[in-house]
Amino acid sequence: MKTQILIVENEEATASTLQEYLEIVGFQSSIVNSAGEAIKALNTGNIDLVITDIKLGGKDGLDLTEEVKKEHNVDVIVMTGYSEEYSYENAISKGASDLIFKPIRFEELVLRVKRVLRERQLTQDQIEMMGKLKQLAITDGLTKLFNSRHFYNQLALEIDRSNRYAHALSLLLLDIDYFKKYNDTYGHIEGDKVLVKLGQTINTCLRSMDSAYRYGGEEFTVILPETKGEEALAVAERIRSAVETENFSPRSDTNVPITISVGVTQFCPKEKIEAFVKRADEAMYLSKEKRRNCVSSLFKN
Repeated sequence: MKTQILIVENEEATASTLQEYLEIVGFQSSIVNSAGEAIKALNTGNIDLVITDIKLGGKDGLDLTEEVKKEHNVDVIVMTGYSEEYSYENAISKGASDLIFKPIRFEELVLRVKRVLRERQLTQDQIEMMGKLKQLAITDGLTKLFNSRHFYNQLALEIDRSNRYAHALSLLLLDIDYFKKYNDTYGHIEGDKVLVKLGQTINTCLRSMDSAYRYGGEEFTVILPETKGEEALAVAERIRSAVETENFSPRSDTNVPITISVGVTQFCPKEKIEAFVKRADEAMYLSKEKRRNCVSSLFKN
């Protein structure tokens, strides 16, 4: 897709010549003759770069540059024929990526355009890479759920929100029943497939505001914001039932049922995060002690 350049110039001959030259070297461009029209074009179009004269009718090019940088992720190159009145520092302080003086040498302008676009792409690539690295830091590599480190960070935020706004907050802790036996019988590769499928199944049972985590090994946890204990029990049962009905085939001729034991608890105002998590863990072990493949709850009085 060709780079889209917006030319903001109220001298028609200069604008037309600039547009013609840019299109010869492979860019697509459009022309407006005022700052107001430029803002409209930016609001409605897919613009990658603005080239603007400083002297415009009404708002000047430097004020336009400042507004563009505040409202849009678009680079700006400023042009001026008044070298004694304006400096590179003036333009850069307003957010411009470059300043070029008239009369324009078009070969020089193209080189500057390419440099600005190259630097823009490099910045976007760096931002994308940092985003991926950040995502990797909070994601479990196998199940693609969030990891336990992110669980504690997010739970601390939800607890703070619960204390501040008096919103309910519930927590589920899930453990796969007899998972060691499954691994010993069918191998860790098949065991990993169970973990992946379980993570997917949990996610299908949650709302957009809920979040699931691989807590460790075969344990998973789910944070349920703005959810009371009774509602959390229903979510837990929905997950337990969904897992029970899934098909797991470690061998082509073998279907093995997988079940989970689930613990449910609700946050009590001002309690410590460790006590909250421990109570969910204790509720899960109640399910283990009963008959497994069930949901148990512990609510603090």
